[in-house]
Amino acid sequence: MTPTATAVRGGWERGRTELRQSFTNGTELVGHLLWPTLMVIVTVFLRNTSFGGTGFLLGTLVLPSVLGMNAAMSMVSISQQLTADREDGTLLRAKATPNGMVCYLIGKIISVAGGTVVDLAIFLVPSMILVSGLATGSVGSWLTLAWVLVLGLLAALPIGAVLGSMFTSARGQGLLTLPILALVGISGIFYPITALPDWLQWVAQVFPVYWLGLGMRSALLPDSAVSIEIGQSWRHLETIGVLGAWFALGLVVAPIVLRRMARRESGSAVAQRRERALRRIG
Repeated sequence: MTPTATAVRGGWERGRTELRQSFTNGTELVGHLLWPTLMVIVTVFLRNTSFGGTGFLLGTLVLPSVLGMNAAMSMVSISQQLTADREDGTLLRAKATPNGMVCYLIGKIISVAGGTVVDLAIFLVPSMILVSGLATGSVGSWLTLAWVLVLGLLAALPIGAVLGSMFTSARGQGLLTLPILALVGISGIFYPITALPDWLQWVAQVFPVYWLGLGMRSALLPDSAVSIEIGQSWRHLETIGVLGAWFALGLVVAPIVLRRMARRESGSAVAQRRERALRRIG
């Protein structure tokens, strides 16, 4: 077996182990349950609210959009985990192992992607029961949801890895969360994007969050709901193009950034960060 194949196999096993541990650790299990539960509550509160004079219920429109948003937020999850592992020396240990960084990155992608899929299921199953008007009766709807989710995760996770490499401390992650939340706010997640000014619509369409929401809406909403979208089209080709472009960019940039970050890691750097953290606590 080649070194690369060994690293891929090791990354797969690492990812499976981390994913299993995240559902047996009390704190992480609460995290898996809390956010989907809050989103279910928000969706239920909106289920009887009409959007203008369109005849569509806002809760029905929001449900698939929230799925897309949560998939996009996987970039924040992997960024936070990478920063925490850098701070406590996990990345340094991975760096010291042959092909350790490849193994580490594959494992992290598998664990974060797996956790995201489970979180989406926790949100989707009760929401489908509580919210009416979804078009979930065809195989095509589920196939569309599947390819949008896979492509969206492939686009989001490398971006998150790049963003995570920019922070040496988990405390700095707040600088990332606020812009992401602002982007969610203009991406048509909780209110149709066509209600926003044209220039904000253009800004939102540059980033994956909008396209993930659009793709999920195309999968789960009836065809008539396309009337409230930009150009009155689900724009599947554009969705593939934008998400694919972000995935390709991540494939090029992420390995370069992570290699440079790993080269800067040393025992003294980890010790200094640990000392600073202890001083903050004490």
